[in-house]
Amino acid sequence: MIADRDRFSHLVHAEWTKLRTVRGWMVGLALAAILTVALGILGPLGSTMSCDHEGNAPTHTCHVSSPPKDATGQEINDQSTFVHRTLTGDGSITARLTTFGGKYSPDGGGPPNPADPTAGMADGLQPWSKAGILVKDGTAQGSAYAAVLATGTHGVRMQYDYTHDTAGLAGPVTTAAPRWLRLTRAGDTLTGYDSADGTTWTKIGTAHLPNLPAGVEVGVFAASPDYAVVKTSFGGSSTFSGPSLATGTFDQIAVTGQSAGGWTLPPVPGANRADGGQGGGSGGQGGPGGNGQDLLSTASAVPNGADGFTVTGSGDIAPAVAGGVGAGKTPESSLAGTFGGLIAVVVVAALTMTSEFRRGLIRTSLAASPRRGRLLAAKAVVLGGAAFTVGLVSAAIAVPTVAAVEHSKRMYVYYASTQAEIRMVVGTAALLAVAAVFALGIATIVRRGAAAVAAVIVVIILPYLLAVASVLPASAAQWIARVTPAAAFSVQQTITAWPQVEAAYTPTNGYYPLSPWLGLAVLCLYAAAAYAFAHRLLRRRDA
Repeated sequence: MIADRDRFSHLVHAEWTKLRTVRGWMVGLALAAILTVALGILGPLGSTMSCDHEGNAPTHTCHVSSPPKDATGQEINDQSTFVHRTLTGDGSITARLTTFGGKYSPDGGGPPNPADPTAGMADGLQPWSKAGILVKDGTAQGSAYAAVLATGTHGVRMQYDYTHDTAGLAGPVTTAAPRWLRLTRAGDTLTGYDSADGTTWTKIGTAHLPNLPAGVEVGVFAASPDYAVVKTSFGGSSTFSGPSLATGTFDQIAVTGQSAGGWTLPPVPGANRADGGQGGGSGGQGGPGGNGQDLLSTASAVPNGADGFTVTGSGDIAPAVAGGVGAGKTPESSLAGTFGGLIAVVVVAALTMTSEFRRGLIRTSLAASPRRGRLLAAKAVVLGGAAFTVGLVSAAIAVPTVAAVEHSKRMYVYYASTQAEIRMVVGTAALLAVAAVFALGIATIVRRGAAAVAAVIVVIILPYLLAVASVLPASAAQWIARVTPAAAFSVQQTITAWPQVEAAYTPTNGYYPLSPWLGLAVLCLYAAAAYAFAHRLLRRRDA
């Protein structure tokens, strides 16, 4: 057993010696690293930013506004109409939502008539329009909160701290089917309940909000995200968006505990404020629409009897969507050059085997190691290790370097945790390593360098480009990114597809249908199949 291990280690050493002594192969690996970094830098270097919206040269320094963040650094939206009062210590808030309706602009853009912002708007709620009760750590954007709310099409939900969402009662709110909502506070713990009759209550969930102060704001709110339509076809996709409003009628509002002052509607910084706009045309993700400055005049809270309000609002309380549907750059954009480095690695991996077939050197290698499977395994270890090292070093350089260039261009870069960035870098290295083994297997099967390289590019690179280049319908792009080796690029994704936020979560916009490691596993399956078939052929065919 020890002698077998020694012989295999000698094979690995011999294959490593071959690799490092052939200048062209080492140049190819160096080129892979250079392409990974350089192509990532070229993107932001070729981008410009102007503060002038009429095509003139900018006359002042751009001040790029970044989205608000929560306590963890997650970018969020925190815009609503919030009628509130202060609750000190433990207590609860209960309210009945009797009607829930809305309006939206089906044509996109801002309100067509500044004198009447709702003129031309159609009746209807957005899927995630919201009206409900809210407990919040003050009125500053990004502060901790918990809410129990009704939505346009997703029933009652309990949401807290922007990223957490739990389902409650299903079905829409109507005059015949109102919803009773309740939040209770005990220290840092808030518990949400809902009821269809105000008598029988069902617990939805519990939120723990660390360091919640003694005094919090409690009340009722309404919000409605933009109306958006994504149109995809062969040749591109386009997104059109426009403003929307939600109106909730509340009564039987009751606050228990130590409550001070009357109900107030203070100006929340940024509330109901967004630039109106229409999505982009075919071939790319459109820019975000907006609720429009004119909708400020429609945000309101009108008393409804002695214990109620009718609240109208726009905006959202939810995570901000990043990627192609967001307004900034994502950490994985720094690895846009991976496909270039991958091509160089594939060429080197294929030629290390096909050159031996072409020159007859394979006979010498097999004479030194009659057990042919070991020779192939040694090549796989050396090539995989070399490709992993190249990928690890180049990705570790590209991520901070490209981010620095993006910041110098005044581009906003979305937050990613250290763990996500490490996974992105290590995953990129693993992607190159597995692709190298895949190329080795294909080269052993076809025995021709050009054919092997072309086959691997068609199987990995071409599907990737088709999936992300906005040339296919979203369903086709997602299918490609799920079943082809291109799924491995999902290992670079750091952005999250939030189920409680409507958006075009497609590969074109940086969202893959598989989780990072599951996507890499798809490539591993292809590589394992190619390696197994190559192993069998190498043992049976003449050299």
